[in-house]
Amino acid sequence: MAEQAKTDGPLDRAFAIVGHVAGQTKAVSVAEIAEALALPLPTAHRLIGNLEERGLLQKALGTKRYVVGNQLVTLAAKVIGAAFRTARRHAVLRAVAGEIGEQCEIGVVRDNMVAYVDSVRVSQPQGLQFNPGEAAPLHCTSTGKIYMSRLPEKAREKLCRALALTKFTDTTIADCDTLLDVLEETRRRGWAKTNEEYVKGVVGCAVPILSPDRELIACLGVSVPAARVSFAELDRFIAPLQKAAALLSETILQDDDDAG
Repeated sequence: MAEQAKTDGPLDRAFAIVGHVAGQTKAVSVAEIAEALALPLPTAHRLIGNLEERGLLQKALGTKRYVVGNQLVTLAAKVIGAAFRTARRHAVLRAVAGEIGEQCEIGVVRDNMVAYVDSVRVSQPQGLQFNPGEAAPLHCTSTGKIYMSRLPEKAREKLCRALALTKFTDTTIADCDTLLDVLEETRRRGWAKTNEEYVKGVVGCAVPILSPDRELIACLGVSVPAARVSFAELDRFIAPLQKAAALLSETILQDDDDAG
């Protein structure tokens, strides 16, 4: 059955195509897109070609089927970052940082790197400090682990084997099979933590921030010196982080309601 989408003009149709492809769990063909959106095949070919030229869509490796393009992923991350840099959401971040007594940050994934879009520090700088605009690898950060854990199993393994699993410390997980085991545990548990894997002497954990339809849009995390909080003790931060993440998710839902 064709999707009920606004397709009155070229821009409407282009957005409908991008939205449809972004909502799929696998690459789709031009014919499948045209059928799903009730578009004439020549129109679908033309619009998809234009979107591909701009990097908003791209062909899956070795096929003629389409997935979202790198430019769209980058744009989406920038939009999410801007959306979280609001007074209301920063207040939630500041409140949970004050409750925990440690630095808290919001991170998104951009170009297979974790990009930090907001952070609050309530104590003197010690160890790792994630500031807005800074980036970190997927495999040794809690946000990266959450992102990878929520991918379909085949996509998760493919990404894991494609990443350069650089060993930053003695405890960095640099073996793909070991990392996949950790990611499966993270998927089951719903949150992640890291044990001095990016910077020696710093441990951390993170929880997902979900959209109203339960899709991952960002993560809320905490970074703390291991001398003050052990890896095992990180678990006590999960409940307040999850509460704050739920509040952040609610602000997104409220934005949708306001827009309606």
